[in-house]
Amino acid sequence: MALLEIGTKAPDFRLRDQNGQEVTLESLRGRKVVLYFYPKDDTPGCTKEACAFRDSFEEFKSRGVEVLGVSVDDEESHRKFIEKYSLPFRLLADVNKQVVQAYGVWGEKNMYGKKYMGTNRVTYVIDENGMIAAVYPKVKPETHAKELLEKL
Repeated sequence: MALLEIGTKAPDFRLRDQNGQEVTLESLRGRKVVLYFYPKDDTPGCTKEACAFRDSFEEFKSRGVEVLGVSVDDEESHRKFIEKYSLPFRLLADVNKQVVQAYGVWGEKNMYGKKYMGTNRVTYVIDENGMIAAVYPKVKPETHAKELLEKL
C-alpha cells in the first residue's frame, strides 16, 4: 500500500453517493475536503468513526469543509448506514475499487491470522486546489474527527 504524498495532486474520481447522485472531486474545487476511507458500513470501528464525524459535522461545515466517507459498499448499504445513525454527510460507493486503489488504501489486511484484501482506514485532507494537504494513516475511529478539527 503506497499512500499519496502531501503536495501531490489528488486523483479525481467519479462516484455515486447513497442517493445515486454523482460526486466528483473536480466539482468540490474551491473547498477543503476530508476524504475518509473506511472498511465497511455498520461495523464497530467504522460506526464509531462515522458517528464521531456526525457529532463534529457542524464544526466542519462552519469551516467550509466537505466531509465524504468512501468504502467499497454499495449505495443501498450506505443509505441504510446513514439512516441508522443519522449521518449528515455523504458516503461514496467505490464498488469497483478504483478510488481505493488510486488513493493507495486498498491492501492486504490481517484479522485473527487470516489474510485478506480490504480498505485500510486512512483519511486525506484535500485543499481548495485539489492537492493533498494531509494524510492520516491508521487513525483511531473514536478520536479522529476531533483530531482533524484541531489541525484544520
